[in-house]
Amino acid sequence: MRVRNWDDIVADVTEGDVDPEGWRAAGGDRASGVGEDLYLGHPEVGLYQLKTYAKNPFEVRGVGARIARNLDDEIGSALPDSGTGRFAVRSPAEDEETAEERADRLEEVLKAHSDAPTTGEALFDDVMEAIESPAFGPMEYDSYGRPEALEDLSTTFEDAEEVLNTELEGIVREDETDRGFQ
Repeated sequence: MRVRNWDDIVADVTEGDVDPEGWRAAGGDRASGVGEDLYLGHPEVGLYQLKTYAKNPFEVRGVGARIARNLDDEIGSALPDSGTGRFAVRSPAEDEETAEERADRLEEVLKAHSDAPTTGEALFDDVMEAIESPAFGPMEYDSYGRPEALEDLSTTFEDAEEVLNTELEGIVREDETDRGFQ
């Protein structure tokens, strides 16, 4: 396991060449200390774990690692399949022309959904395709605690949990914040 900056992990996710709808996630508060835990998984990529905290309202700091090369039945069953919240990852458009093309596609999707019966999930999926999101899917998230999926994964990957906690605590001490911005 190689510990890296959390931004590098997100870059791996956004630059990957896999089915964007195949991603699943679980996240919530860290079990101890400031910040949040996040697990991102895809059957063709494996499982990433990230630990982050808000140094201030404008800067998020953190670490992460790829902790499994595939999603076997045990790992995959801890991540939600559907019926939960949703998440998406999107890099900014590289130029104005690309941004305008995405905005035009998004406008068409919203018009189509406003004129026809639809579901929130169908709208979400169509919006993600219109803006070319490289990763999106179901997510179990608790902004005030730790969902069951998070507990299951942290227990399964105790060694990674310990290493990443140590690395994040080092960043918090180095930043001399000793607490996250809340």
